[in-house]
Amino acid sequence: MDQDSRFAEFVAERGDALLRYGYVLAGNPHDAADLVQEALVKLRGSWARVRLKDNPESYARTTMARLHIRAWRSRRREHLAWDPPERAHHDTLPSGDEQRLWHALAGLPRRQRAVLVLRYYEQLTDEEIAAVLGVSRGTVRSQAARALAKLRSTLPQETPVRSNRGEAR
Repeated sequence: MDQDSRFAEFVAERGDALLRYGYVLAGNPHDAADLVQEALVKLRGSWARVRLKDNPESYARTTMARLHIRAWRSRRREHLAWDPPERAHHDTLPSGDEQRLWHALAGLPRRQRAVLVLRYYEQLTDEEIAAVLGVSRGTVRSQAARALAKLRSTLPQETPVRSNRGEAR
């Protein structure tokens, strides 16, 4: 089996999971698709090396996280427009508490959202998150604390926000 077919198999098998990860990381389907596409282009360029040594999906996810961080670092300033864009959503959204949680998560700053995604969705340690994002462990912990505090203040009390140990706070 040649390298091109192995790469195509990987994309066919894990493409949807990478897209879901991108959506959780970026907060919208368009940026998620862009992250996946850019990460797969980078993965394809180093496929011969990555498939032999490492987990290709881990490489793609790390690349996606770094691309996401690079995007919010380069877009630190907001560009205000006279007419805000339409907020219509064509995807089906979860209902009830889960929908409120997604909206609250989308309202977090990019760095805080990235830390929470890497901690709770990817289940990485603080050290691993710091390495992926290129920040200190203390920054990871402070961003996580701020993000959880903001989620707790925006969500109703009956929707518990879980700590990394699985207990409700």
